[in-house]
Amino acid sequence: MTKFIHPVAGAVALLVISTFWLATIASEAFLAMDTVIAVKTTIPYGFILLVPALAMTGGSGFKLAEGRRTDLIATKIARMRFAAINGLFVLIPSALFLAYRAEAGLIDGWFYGVQGIELLAGSVNICLLGLNMHDGFALGRTHGRRNGETLSPEYEGRRARRRNLSR
Repeated sequence: MTKFIHPVAGAVALLVISTFWLATIASEAFLAMDTVIAVKTTIPYGFILLVPALAMTGGSGFKLAEGRRTDLIATKIARMRFAAINGLFVLIPSALFLAYRAEAGLIDGWFYGVQGIELLAGSVNICLLGLNMHDGFALGRTHGRRNGETLSPEYEGRRARRRNLSR
């Protein structure tokens, strides 16, 4: 069951965060101020779906990683720690601040400054969750091996090529 819950909850979390981000960009770029206000005041209600999805993803991820410690799993854990801190200390407070300001009609420099920070932090979390999803697919290709765990040769080859290109 955990092998089913983890990718589904992770995909839901990534989809919700991406929806928040895209709705903000689209409303600011193309739509009326009423729509911007509606988007910003609605986002905190999305936490009702997002927070449990992230909790299920984290809990099921730790359960799946039990007894397994590959470099890839360690990387996924480090990414999720950063994403969690980013979410708890930047994204959630920003969303609540922006919802309050939007509802009060205070669309000013503070609003746009915090929104810029929120969009940057949100794009970082989208990238981190996307990378974790990619690596989760790679871990799935190991076919559940636990002893002497290795990744598929083609995946390791791609990782090595990427490392060489970045030097």
